Amino acid sequence: MKKYNEKTEVLEKIADSITSWIGSIQSLIVHTLLFLTSFLLPMLNIVDFDKMLLILTTVLSLEAIYLAIFIQMSVNKSHEKIEDIQEDIEDIQEDIEEISEDIEEISEDIEEINEDIEDIQEDIEEISEDIEEINEDEDEEDHNERAKNVMLKSNVSSNKNEIKALKDIISQLQNEIDQLKKDDKEPE
Repeated sequence: MKKYNEKTEVLEKIADSITSWIGSIQSLIVHTLLFLTSFLLPMLNIVDFDKMLLILTTVLSLEAIYLAIFIQMSVNKSHEKIEDIQEDIEDIQEDIEEISEDIEEISEDIEEINEDIEDIQEDIEEISEDIEEINEDEDEEDHNERAKNVMLKSNVSSNKNEIKALKDIISQLQNEIDQLKKDDKEPE
């Protein structure tokens, strides 16, 4: 089977070369010279005119048959390549659709995360207000209570920093998604 494929490839290369050469200026010149020579031979009484026509007609018929075969081989090969390209394009389109769906899902997730962060921020602000009110109401607290309040404030402050960092990351992700959407909409 391997030998058959190798022979087929060699024959296809030969057919491609011949088809390519037939469509060239060199081929036009060679054929023109052959035709002129064929018609000059009877005029110079070297060959009988009828024999020349018979030989020329036979040669041209054989050449036409082989050219038709070579051209059909080239057409078949081109057709196979076009089908392969169409399959690749369909695969790429499917991949693009899947990526678009993924981007939409990520966008929805980011919006939900943003909403959750806003809710958490509101809760933190309420807790901060409550702590401030408690601090104002209690003038004489013992040292442990004040330490607890300081710890709470520290945690709230830390949480605010973490939320700000999360917001920055989400903003960056949103920018990347917008860029991907732009790239997806741009024609290839």
